[in-house]
Amino acid sequence: MNQTENQTKNKPRIFKSLWSSSKKPSTASCCSLFSDCIHVATSRTCEYLHFTDPDNKFRPSGAVLREIFLMTYIQRSFQLNLNITFSCTVMTHVQRFLLGTDWVWAVLDPPSKNPRIQIAVQVLHTEENTREDFEEHSSMETEPFQGTRAERLVEFCAGIGRSCFALFLFFGNKNDPGNICGLLSNNLHQALGKCVRIDQRFIEGFFKGAKGFVTATGMLQAVVGKKDNDPLTMLVKFT
Repeated sequence: MNQTENQTKNKPRIFKSLWSSSKKPSTASCCSLFSDCIHVATSRTCEYLHFTDPDNKFRPSGAVLREIFLMTYIQRSFQLNLNITFSCTVMTHVQRFLLGTDWVWAVLDPPSKNPRIQIAVQVLHTEENTREDFEEHSSMETEPFQGTRAERLVEFCAGIGRSCFALFLFFGNKNDPGNICGLLSNNLHQALGKCVRIDQRFIEGFFKGAKGFVTATGMLQAVVGKKDNDPLTMLVKFT
């Protein structure tokens, strides 16, 4: 076999190697794509948060804002093929109530596609969240649940372990209606055994006087780079 034939035979193998490596995005690439999706989703949501109706007839509910953010994020993630390494699982109406989570982001293990790290998200928006929780509870034929919806999210994450983070995502606040920020932690279950009520007021307490916020990129880098059993709590600025 001459040199030309050897080169021809090796070409498919080289291309196969390049194609295989391109299917495994790096952590930096995953964080960059995630940041892009968050930017598009928050920009779209902020359009509604900043909108003022002169007649005061149009005021999007917290549920509508949640769907706008989520659907925009999902659309963008599919455009960028982020779903190969980073999934987004939307909860059903019943799951939202029982588990306290609106959706779950997961960093996937490439060979098995099993979740390696999970971020369970609960959206909060002014006082409307309390009314929505009550309406969901009263419409379900279930036994009364103890604790708040925030506590159910914390318990859900604690049941999985330190690799599962609770993210309380705020759409606006009294001082800055267009602000989108969040509290991320895998350690809030420590408060459950100290007779502390985990609710919206408790979560908002983390933001009082806070000066240090990380970006969406920094949040994902931190959870991916964390050692298995280490606790992690951070404030995130998404806008």
